[in-house]
Amino acid sequence: MKLIITRHGETEENKLGIFQGHLPGKLSSLGIKQAKKLALRLKDEKIDFIYSSDLTRSSDTAKEIAKFLPNISIKFVKDLRERHLGELQGKKKSDLGWGNKNSHTLFLGIKGGEPMEDLYIRAEKFLNKVLSKHHKDTVLFVAHNGINKALIAVITGKKCEDIKDMENHHNTSVNIFEIDENKNHQMYTFNCIKHLE
Repeated sequence: MKLIITRHGETEENKLGIFQGHLPGKLSSLGIKQAKKLALRLKDEKIDFIYSSDLTRSSDTAKEIAKFLPNISIKFVKDLRERHLGELQGKKKSDLGWGNKNSHTLFLGIKGGEPMEDLYIRAEKFLNKVLSKHHKDTVLFVAHNGINKALIAVITGKKCEDIKDMENHHNTSVNIFEIDENKNHQMYTFNCIKHLE
């Protein structure tokens, strides 16, 4: 299976430094432009299936991509939602005195939030389901930073605790993998945003 994983375009909440989690998120004007550029980049990839998070910021990004793939339908799924961030959702990082130095804190338990272990298990289960169903297809996932990092951790054989040290994903970044039936993988592209230049 060829698997392409991307993140949604920039949101109004991203601009304001707001934790989104399971909030829908609204693409900013820049985010819409990013999604359109991403769509142009992916239009020649011969994609067979699109799975998108059902949260608005990802579903709107997926719909932009699908404009160039008229025969491909999108399946909107909860499995690709961002990690639920509990009491942090809707709060501004700046109001919480939050900076890059705090990013590892997100790995720890958040009151009312989804444990990182659960995110990892969710990513693993969904990936296995898609692999068994689409082992000869080219599949696109349109999702979010946290779940994408969990998916890539699973693909590359990393442990759940390694996610905290992984590079954050840029808005509309492209990651491309080939994965065989034995779950061996080849990575061709990682966190690439050359389409935005």
